Amino acid sequence: MRNCFYLLILVLCLGTTSEAAGQTTAATTVKAGYIEEYYYKVKWGFAEEFMTLFKKNHYPLLVKQQEMGRIVSFKIEAPTFHATEDSRWDFRVTVVWKDRNTPFDESFDSKQLIASIYPDQATLKKEEQRRFELLIAHWDVTISPVRL
Repeated sequence: MRNCFYLLILVLCLGTTSEAAGQTTAATTVKAGYIEEYYYKVKWGFAEEFMTLFKKNHYPLLVKQQEMGRIVSFKIEAPTFHATEDSRWDFRVTVVWKDRNTPFDESFDSKQLIASIYPDQATLKKEEQRRFELLIAHWDVTISPVRL
């Protein structure tokens, strides 16, 4: 127990030292933009199928919007270890949008973008329905950097 405490203190000190030396965390490096995190909690045993469908049907939309300049950056992460069932999530997608208005821009025709990437709309609809059938929960969180 004492070793864990000392390890925590060491990590905290190293983190403070690196920031004092001019390095910043990911949250503080985002000077402009609007950050959202999308969490996915998948039924046990179906994470691989979910990610296969995500990579096929949603990832290309994120890439295209980044190419268009709507998205500054995005990343997809999974936790290294498991959590209790009530707090568990399996995948987190963090998107840094160009600005606060971009994800809500009603003049942007997402249907046209989707149709240009996926000409077989019937298959897309079926696969996206399956992707969401694999979920136990899905939620979105808006992230605001905290400056100290």
